[in-house]
Amino acid sequence: MPQRPYVIDQMISAKSIAARIEELSHVLQDEFNGTNKLVVVGLLRGSFVFIADLVRELDLPIEVDFLEASSYGDGMESSREVRILKDLRGAIENRDVLVVEDIVDTGHTLNHVTKMLLTRNPARLKSVALLDKPSRREVDFRADYVGFDIPDEFVVGYGIDFAQRNRNLPYIGKVRFT
Repeated sequence: MPQRPYVIDQMISAKSIAARIEELSHVLQDEFNGTNKLVVVGLLRGSFVFIADLVRELDLPIEVDFLEASSYGDGMESSREVRILKDLRGAIENRDVLVVEDIVDTGHTLNHVTKMLLTRNPARLKSVALLDKPSRREVDFRADYVGFDIPDEFVVGYGIDFAQRNRNLPYIGKVRFT
């Protein structure tokens, strides 16, 4: 299906993102101080840029793993059906776990993933999202830590895509159809 033409208006600069990640890393450093190893679970694919920048800011023993969940496909609206496409490689029982998400929209994906991971008996499970759209929430869930609350706009960049495009932008931009 052909895409309608669109432009991207910058919403959050690369500089602002870097500053907020540094702030979040200090809070997370305090949260997980004393851990023998923090398992950082990135939700693919949108979180890969965020997770890379975040873990470089943390002075903790870290293991990185990935989980791929999908509720969007190539569309702009959540299907509300969360499918696990790739599960963790390692066990998280009795481990400290930080789930890293790019954006919380309806809340279905992070809520589903969190509930699933809790059944695996981690010592502690926290979540961090770069972006949160509280006005779109359909389930009673909020990430423990949030980089930026944003309005109900379709955004791309910094790992977030529109039909697999625009992940490489160094900033968060709002998609505007022309």
